[in-house]
Amino acid sequence: MAAAAEPGARTWPDSSSPRLGSPAGSPVLGISGRARPGSGPERTGRAIGPAAPGHIFRKVTLTKPTFCHLCSDFIWGLAGFLCEVCNFMSHEKCLKQVKTPCTSIAPSLVRVPVAHCFGSLGLYKRKFCVVCRKSLEVPALRCEVCELHVHLDCVPFACSDCRQCHHDGQQDYDTYHHHWREGNLPSGARCEVCRKTCGSSDVLAGVRCEWCGIQAHSVCSTALTLECTFGRLRSLVLPPSCVRLLSRNFSKMHCFRIPETIALELGDGGDGLDASAATGIGREMLTATESTKQILKIFDGNDSMRKNQFRLVTVSRLARNEEVMEAALRAYYINEDPRDFQLQALPLTIMSGATEEEASKGSGPQESMPEAWVIRSLPRAQEILKIYPGWLKVGVAYVSIRVDSQSTARSVVQEILPLLGRQVEDQERFQLIEVLMSSRQVQRTVLMDEELLLDRLWDIRQTSVRQVSQTRFYVAESRAMAPHVSLFVGGLPPGLSPQDYSNLLHEAMATKAAVVSVSHVYSLQGAVILDVTCFAEAERLYMLARDTAVHGRPLTALVLPDVLSPTSQHTKLPPDCCPLLVFVNPKSGGLKGRELLCSFRKLLNPHQVFELTNGGPLPGFHLFSQVPCFRVLVCGGDGTVGWVLAALEETRRHLACPEPSVAILPLGTGNDLGRVLRWGAGYSGEDPFSVLVSVDEADAVLMDRWTILLDAHETDSAENGVVDTEPPKIVQMSNYCGIGIDAELSLDFHQAREEEPGKFTSRFHNKGVYVRVGLQKISHSRSLHKEIRLQVEQQEVELPNIEGLIFINIPSWGSGADLWGSDSDSRFEKPRIDDGLLEVVGVTGVVHMGQVQGGLRSGIRIAQGSYFRVTLLKATPVQVDGEPWIQAPGHMIISATAPKVHMLRKAKQKPRKTGNIRDTRVDTLPVPESNP
Repeated sequence: MAAAAEPGARTWPDSSSPRLGSPAGSPVLGISGRARPGSGPERTGRAIGPAAPGHIFRKVTLTKPTFCHLCSDFIWGLAGFLCEVCNFMSHEKCLKQVKTPCTSIAPSLVRVPVAHCFGSLGLYKRKFCVVCRKSLEVPALRCEVCELHVHLDCVPFACSDCRQCHHDGQQDYDTYHHHWREGNLPSGARCEVCRKTCGSSDVLAGVRCEWCGIQAHSVCSTALTLECTFGRLRSLVLPPSCVRLLSRNFSKMHCFRIPETIALELGDGGDGLDASAATGIGREMLTATESTKQILKIFDGNDSMRKNQFRLVTVSRLARNEEVMEAALRAYYINEDPRDFQLQALPLTIMSGATEEEASKGSGPQESMPEAWVIRSLPRAQEILKIYPGWLKVGVAYVSIRVDSQSTARSVVQEILPLLGRQVEDQERFQLIEVLMSSRQVQRTVLMDEELLLDRLWDIRQTSVRQVSQTRFYVAESRAMAPHVSLFVGGLPPGLSPQDYSNLLHEAMATKAAVVSVSHVYSLQGAVILDVTCFAEAERLYMLARDTAVHGRPLTALVLPDVLSPTSQHTKLPPDCCPLLVFVNPKSGGLKGRELLCSFRKLLNPHQVFELTNGGPLPGFHLFSQVPCFRVLVCGGDGTVGWVLAALEETRRHLACPEPSVAILPLGTGNDLGRVLRWGAGYSGEDPFSVLVSVDEADAVLMDRWTILLDAHETDSAENGVVDTEPPKIVQMSNYCGIGIDAELSLDFHQAREEEPGKFTSRFHNKGVYVRVGLQKISHSRSLHKEIRLQVEQQEVELPNIEGLIFINIPSWGSGADLWGSDSDSRFEKPRIDDGLLEVVGVTGVVHMGQVQGGLRSGIRIAQGSYFRVTLLKATPVQVDGEPWIQAPGHMIISATAPKVHMLRKAKQKPRKTGNIRDTRVDTLPVPESNP
């Protein structure tokens, strides 16, 4: 075992060294690693000792009103008790009821360690850090999967207690307990048990289950049943027990398809402490303006020294050695006996980055630099080790045993198995596994049988003394786990055979045929699903595909879990479960799309939420291909809805549920289909929880879908006389198809948006651009009726003098206008979205279109039918569901598509009385940190 300190090194405590130049018996003042000297509560008494669960409270004098973290009431004067480790504040009368664990012991209470997925830095108003319990007044981080909020410098101390959203073959449970998250509840939240207010916007108080949304006081939560039923949204949530993903070698961001928008230097596996963040820049700068104060740089091991990542503590120059040791440990949220540690001094020249020659020249005032110390653990002859049962179905959380210098991993397994009721079983089948539970990654290491555990613990403490509290040891049965990873690869050329795709990927990425096979081919979309039976090869292909282009098109790679796989133990959904597959277009609705992505990931299982800019709708439909009954929610404009419906039509034959019902959350400009189905003219910030409830209560209706065959004629090139032939093209239509002036305006708008996409982030601005391009065409005339021919049901129809011809399938056009009109007409049937008929309407120009949108006129009714043939004599603008282009001369054949698509129409709701929303999980939209 290594020595505690190098020969000649300065250590602290040391009986021969003075207490920072203080005389013997000096009082202890201002020992705090978090508070600014001279501010905050004044300590007036001694610590009252460890309190359940794990706190060390000290009575304090409050110079300003403070809130109790248990009852959320004011604390005045001498009535407050503050935890010296985690800043938990309590009334004296509330001390006996404290159930919230201290940050120092919180990792030991995690049931199943699951890493978090931290997004980009943002400002979160009225939110509190779950580690230090202080307000997030500066850019901070939040988990994209659960409700955890944390300061950047507190990330290393956060528990790996995110939601378990899938089975990974490590610790899989059939039943799920409530996943409690403390604080950040709305101020009007009501306790499920006592019905009193349990939320607060002034302090971190109350708890909420991350799955079912139930809210309660931390004391009252113990009266609730342990098992969680997923709450009001249980019929929409994809149960984690039905999802299997072996995520070794992949981060949680990869598993949940969350873009890695930031690159934080948070140590190995995303943990660590940035030096600038450690100093508290922007929120709690530690200063030592008083002559009696001194700032110390504290490192917690070799890892932090290597990365120059430290914590600052301020102590009195007259502080006792043991009290300085306590301050250093509490800066790292370590609640252990200070007598088991010592502080070892580090050369200032090393920590400042200056060479010895520069230091000798006196480049600056050395006395102004903080002293640097590293916390070192003293050698221990024996330790108490907690051993957790891994996959064993036993009724204990852990068993404590004593290990010494002779204890090996095998001897510990042999000693622990009888205590777990496994006396007669073959002990060689069991192994000891070390699990490092950092907040950003959970790492598992199988220990060798001859590994000395005392040496192992010593090595961990030398690397980082706080890492011991984040390390667990599990005894588990040794069993071979067959590697299996499903990779979605998109962006390939369409129309190839499985063998051609296999050869193409082998040429582009050198795939290994022994461990990589093509399991599914989506030829029309140019995508394949790869089955990889080697974790290292899966990681290599995933990283390589993101930087590879085939035929000039970049590839898309996604890690997909298995949902209701036939090889899985759980192959059935609960009887009342019809999961919701969510597609979100983050480019629609300004920044609202990205906000909704985060909200839906937290309200549902993040595996069922897909970002359309990352692979399109196909990965989602493939993931749900074995789900016997599911619904779809599309968050975007009419073009996004058409995109998803087209993908559904192309993949229908691969689905166990070939006709899922589709709901809409309108994020576009026109949102005509959303208006018809009662989802509104556009999303304006409604509570996402209420949106999901409305989807669950929506009524299923049928809607016609139409196929448009574009068959261009042969045209002679004017330059070289070569004949150019456009191949036939098929597009799908849900709302309307416009020819002429309507499509020309859409094309101008589309081109303007392509030139400056950053300006088209609001519905109001988009409509303003439409008005502007319309005014530019107000005097335009092309006599469209002379450039096209129309046949309806094989009958030629004479066209009036019009500038635009529009085929409408729904009673909404151009942001809610009724183009057909409400007047009865004996020549035509009353339009419906499921009658198998299209209505044909003409407009005479931009002025006529404006009058229609203003409700002053309707269009010119021309025909109604189920089969249309349009002949274009010249190149003409055409748009289908808002997607415009210039169509070459030729034929357009419009016919009904079978079968009809199943849509969800929002149910008519009775007016509700205003009151508190039971579950409000929407975070304040993060404000990106401005660059200097």
